[in-house]
Amino acid sequence: MSDAKYRTEPSASVADQDFIINPLSKGLGSVRQGLRANEIAEVGWNLLREDVSLPAAFLHEDRLQHNLRWMKAFASTYGVKLAPHGKTTMAPKLFHRQLEAGAWGITLATATQVRVAYEHGVRRVLMANELVGRENVSAIVRLLEDPDFDFFSLVDSVELVEHLARMLPANGRKLNVLVELGVDGGRTGVRDDAGLEAVLQALEEHRGRIGLCGVEVYEGVLAEEGEIRKLLQRAVDVTARLAKEGRFDRSPAILSGAGSAWYDVVAEVFTAGKLDRAVEIVLRPGCYLTHDVGVYRDAQERIKHRNPVAKQLESSLMPALQLWAYVQSVPEKEKAILGLGKRDAAFDAGLPKPALHYRPGEPKPKEVPNAWVLTKMMDQHAFMQIPPGAGVRVGDMIGLDISHPCLTFDKWKYLAMVDPEYRVIDVVETFF
Repeated sequence: MSDAKYRTEPSASVADQDFIINPLSKGLGSVRQGLRANEIAEVGWNLLREDVSLPAAFLHEDRLQHNLRWMKAFASTYGVKLAPHGKTTMAPKLFHRQLEAGAWGITLATATQVRVAYEHGVRRVLMANELVGRENVSAIVRLLEDPDFDFFSLVDSVELVEHLARMLPANGRKLNVLVELGVDGGRTGVRDDAGLEAVLQALEEHRGRIGLCGVEVYEGVLAEEGEIRKLLQRAVDVTARLAKEGRFDRSPAILSGAGSAWYDVVAEVFTAGKLDRAVEIVLRPGCYLTHDVGVYRDAQERIKHRNPVAKQLESSLMPALQLWAYVQSVPEKEKAILGLGKRDAAFDAGLPKPALHYRPGEPKPKEVPNAWVLTKMMDQHAFMQIPPGAGVRVGDMIGLDISHPCLTFDKWKYLAMVDPEYRVIDVVETFF
């Protein structure tokens, strides 16, 4: 490429991503200088032997694999594609796990995130966002010098189409876009038919440099199922019309929607449109990979209740991300202070939930009663309410499940992967 900072040769596959672990990062044990991720299993760490410095974030390999299989089965039953949202984890090693499980591509939200994915070997990205700004556009243009890189972003206004057209080089690859449909009071997206027609006309005028490849919606800005179905049906109708009129520069065209709470309704409405081979339906849930015990557990329970495909699948999604911390003080008989706080865990959608109690030297962790709850978190401390006589001591270890995996991943550079015996078998690196 013209800029040596950016490479176009394929990066290593996930099996070969052998980064050097920074020994000063939290969430691991005493890492020797130069330790590589692929050597971590040989070190022989075990969470229960206190080989890892807590607090730390852990991914459960068996549950992660279960979630990959579950969502693949769901998508396959409907005959749709998956482009899981990578912003949830921003972990290239997990991107590759999803791709190896059959994902069509990876969804991302910013030009910087796209660069991270590209530099780690991801070669198809749906940027479910508008691309705006000189350096952001330039970064994507540089990546598009690689003919093997398949990229799509969104447009929702004439102003944005003109903005992109001014910044794209005359002799570069065409920028592929999806037109985004929105709703009044929502986020981005064309609001009405007049706005849509204006955007389509602008795209037609710049067809040599910007290619219309499909239609996109994000239904998560709505709360009522009836309104969501109405928006989704609008997307189906617009896609069908544009395909019939020959407005798409890609065959098949793309019809994309679905966050992590309504992906079943999106699959149902989109496939009911019977767009057949003219259109590729792409769903974008991201939180299914690690799931949680809060907002997404509740959403998944609703999905299992209302969706026939989800009902028939084995089990359901399982929480695969867990935080562990020490009890560092029991200052009152009904209060224990944990060495974990807002620097370590999401707190925007509910506090972490104590799940396991382990005293070093015992055979295995025990499930904790529902009466054990976090009531407050500060930067580095969590307040855990316990009943009198709970038997909690300083030095005990508490495993906590979380609500909202996105913001929890955001707080960790490294997450250890463990097997069912809590042996550390891998390390995942994030790029926030």
